[in-house]
Amino acid sequence: MLTLSLLAGAFAGFGVYALLRVFMRPQPGVATLVARIDAGQRSLRSHTASERQASDGLAGAARGVVARLGDRLEVLAAERGWRLGQVRKDLAVMGRSVGQLLATKVLLGLGFFLFAPALWGSLRLFGVPVPGGTPVVAALAFGAFGFFLPDLALRGEAANRRRDFRRVVGIFLDLVAMNLAGGRGLPEALLAASTVSDHWAVVRIRQSLANARLLGNTPWQALGDLGEEVGLEELRDLSSALSLAADDGAKIRSSLAARAATLRRKDLADSEGDAGEKSQSMLVAQLLLCTAFLIFLGFPAVDQLLGV
Repeated sequence: MLTLSLLAGAFAGFGVYALLRVFMRPQPGVATLVARIDAGQRSLRSHTASERQASDGLAGAARGVVARLGDRLEVLAAERGWRLGQVRKDLAVMGRSVGQLLATKVLLGLGFFLFAPALWGSLRLFGVPVPGGTPVVAALAFGAFGFFLPDLALRGEAANRRRDFRRVVGIFLDLVAMNLAGGRGLPEALLAASTVSDHWAVVRIRQSLANARLLGNTPWQALGDLGEEVGLEELRDLSSALSLAADDGAKIRSSLAARAATLRRKDLADSEGDAGEKSQSMLVAQLLLCTAFLIFLGFPAVDQLLGV
């Protein structure tokens, strides 16, 4: 019992220490400041709040606490040199920051961690016999589950969003080919095709092209940087093809139309594959329901036979 008390006290002390370190204002280094300025140049997304959102009471205060926690964790991650590879690309395609993900992981893990002692206390209050060491093991397991749950959710959401982005890229290539057929140059065709819709993917492309014009970069370089940022291979391939066309003067209109058709066929194949998987899942569910119903019907007869 004394050992369990010491372990519980050690975990509680470590949690208080980590919480204090998170809320202490860290001093960002030069690398952190340069990374933030570079990220601001790439995104140029406005973060404004209406008066109703700013005066939202408790919900607004909670969002403020989460935002401050995310800012501290983002600075801490940058100072520690955490790359976060694929996770950072998933966050980029979702339009979220690293601090938001880290704050969600910490808060959700802490909530699940505290759920186990609360459940153990409730069971002991109602007289349910539970071993004394169960809360420690359950709290660690629940805390780890809550800590890694946002990563799993982010991976699935990012995959769906990339598929939507890939579909929009195919439509964008068709529009660029149409503008080229109308006699426009390649940079003008790219800008004109990015202004026909307010879909989030088209907005991201339009922002990248506008940023490239402000920074003095080429449009195809901006598309390649966007593809690298969000982890979309089709944009990187498009950047390479457009750079070759700009340097060598090759005819790119037919190539863009062929790429758009390839993306449409790939999207159609993926949709058919998803439909087949869902059909198989429904078939398995129906078989399980039929099996359970047959067991329900045959159980009384089998029970009578065994009883005799």
